Amino acid sequence: MQIRTRQSHMVDFLFPVALLFVFAVSSLAVILLATEVYRSTTENSSLNYTARTSMAYISEKVHQSDVGGDIALTDLNGRDALILQQELNGTTYNTYIYMYENELKELFARDGLDFPAQMGKTILAVEDFSIQEIADGVFRFSCTDTNGQQASTIVSTRTGDRL
Repeated sequence: MQIRTRQSHMVDFLFPVALLFVFAVSSLAVILLATEVYRSTTENSSLNYTARTSMAYISEKVHQSDVGGDIALTDLNGRDALILQQELNGTTYNTYIYMYENELKELFARDGLDFPAQMGKTILAVEDFSIQEIADGVFRFSCTDTNGQQASTIVSTRTGDRL
């Protein structure tokens, strides 16, 4: 009886190595593509953050203050401002939302007080911000952030009686 020994061929070695190489290259390609998709998604998200956030913030403030129609446009030291009026413990307070030196600002103060525009709390840095009353109780807010991204929204109040 003869014992057969198996002969080793070069193909027996090259095939698993080639298969491993194809798997490694494919894995690397998938990782690089996923990294690029993630990078572009986060970049677009951060570019839209400021403009969209400012619109959402203002819309929410208008909806929170929409009790009795105490919402109007006013002039605050030569700037257009949104004024949201409310009464607390028998005293009337105003919340002003306006742009000052490329910053969207908010100021909460007792009605009748004079104050400089720089006193407001900074909400976000913006390039441009505008407010328009396009109909009775309907406001259009437009914002351009520091990256040049623009956003606008139209907000309607529920009440008809106004300041």
